[in-house]
Amino acid sequence: MSMLYQSQRAMRAKRREAMRRGVIAVLDIGSHKIACLVLRFVNSDDRPPADGVGAMAGQSSFRVIGAATTRSRGVRFGEVDTMQETERAIRTALQGAQKMASARADHVIVSLAGARPRSYGLTGEVSLGTGPVAECDIARVLAACDLPDFGEGREVLHAQPVNFALDHRTGLSDPRGHVGNRLSTDLHLLIIDANAIEHMLYCVRRCDLELAGIASSPYVAGISSLVEDEQELGAACIDLGGGTTGLSIFLKKHMIFADTVRMGGDHVTSDIGKAMQIPMTDAERLKTRFGGVVATGMDDREMIELEADTGDWHHDRRKISRAELIGVMRPRVEEILEEARARLDAAGFDQLPGQRIVLTGGASQVPGLDTLASRILGNQVRFGRPLRVQGLPQSACGPAFSAAVGLVLFAAYPQDEWWDFETPANRYPVRSLKRAVNWLRDNW
Repeated sequence: MSMLYQSQRAMRAKRREAMRRGVIAVLDIGSHKIACLVLRFVNSDDRPPADGVGAMAGQSSFRVIGAATTRSRGVRFGEVDTMQETERAIRTALQGAQKMASARADHVIVSLAGARPRSYGLTGEVSLGTGPVAECDIARVLAACDLPDFGEGREVLHAQPVNFALDHRTGLSDPRGHVGNRLSTDLHLLIIDANAIEHMLYCVRRCDLELAGIASSPYVAGISSLVEDEQELGAACIDLGGGTTGLSIFLKKHMIFADTVRMGGDHVTSDIGKAMQIPMTDAERLKTRFGGVVATGMDDREMIELEADTGDWHHDRRKISRAELIGVMRPRVEEILEEARARLDAAGFDQLPGQRIVLTGGASQVPGLDTLASRILGNQVRFGRPLRVQGLPQSACGPAFSAAVGLVLFAAYPQDEWWDFETPANRYPVRSLKRAVNWLRDNW
């Protein structure tokens, strides 16, 4: 833990340095596309605004000055699979964004989509001396949280105090300056596969970039897609990407659960390719131009020509109805949504005061998805677009950019994490753990 703790602290220092210099890049490495945004900070103060994420007050302190995307290569299930190919794709996106920005970015903050995330809920408690709660007391209470034995090859990606209680007062977001006898905290820990970080780090370094932060894609997609009330009262974000579908649950303005379903829009494309016996590029075009998930009587009569050039005239000039295409797409989309629903149920989402589910991500744009999603996920489903940020080009405002825009907000207004405090980080006791949402319900 101390190794990672130190590297997270080092990344925070690099983020501060980049903000002082005025330019930082964010990189959303997905299975379908790699998006790069370059930000310019204007005399930014390092502290986030009083309300943390979701507060629009400080947004004038930065603007997006460059944006570029490229087709993702070498990434499977949201993880770097072929490093040389991913490195080339990152370089392409970075160069495009830097060219538009007319500025060079030396530091980058990256989001990870896959890597098998797992949420843990921890609690810690300490006695206080006289006087108000100080920074060092928060460090002590965080160190009092018993770390789980999460096994070989796993690392902590996020460690956020999501609640503080002072004596009998709970629900404090920041106890500094308050007076009491006993301070306790609830800490949300997100663990991922360490090799996913290693591979991504290798690609970033090969592009002559310094890593100034890593975030979970489900987390940053939630930051940009859920409105403030939803983050406060309890809501889930389902980010339908190419290779993965990210899930995050927010309550009291903090993420309290994250998970990834290893399926996404590319699996739908693959199903079309196999069923119609056409290449992936043709299947993708077919999906985006004619795709859908709810068939009407009209769709039996709407014929689509499958253009191919195998030389076999009968094979190349086939026609299918739109209803047939929908018949191929619908089962996979249903499977993804049902799996997402099962993960949310297992986390205890149905116990939260708010039940809103927000769908975002590039694969959420399939016609008819609203009808299907409300049948599988419940009535309180809406589609989410990322928050507007200054300078963001029109091409980067759609749901496919939720994670990229969330990274911008993560860069500008980071929430407090364990490594922001001078914590003694050499503790490894084990205790039985509850799933994050149940733990939160029992403790708040």
